[in-house]
Amino acid sequence: MKKINYYYIIGSQKFLLQQEPLEEVLRERTKNYNKRKRCLDFWVLLNPKFLFSVKSKKIKEKCPENPIAIISTNKIFTIWLKLRFQNVVWGKFTSIESVSPLEYEK
Repeated sequence: MKKINYYYIIGSQKFLLQQEPLEEVLRERTKNYNKRKRCLDFWVLLNPKFLFSVKSKKIKEKCPENPIAIISTNKIFTIWLKLRFQNVVWGKFTSIESVSPLEYEK
C-alpha cells in the first residue's frame, strides 16, 4: 500500500470563517488551479476525524473548539496558509492510501 503525506492547518471555525478571508483565498487558489488545469490537492474539513485519533492527542490539545482544517498534499501551500493566517496550527501526517484522512465529525 502506498503511503501519502498530508499537510494541514487547523484553526477555529470562527477565526477562519468569520474573521479571515479563507473563502476568498481558497476561491483564488481554485481559480488558479483550474486555469493551469491542475487537480485540486486541498480539502476543507469541519471537525476533522484525524484529530480524534490516539496519535493526534498533542495536536488536539493545541486546537480550539469547533476546529476547521485545510488538508493538502502540497506542503508549500499549507506553509503559505500558516504564514498567511498565523493564528493556526500547522502539521503533517502520513496515511495509507486505503485510509481516508478526509473523514469528519458531523
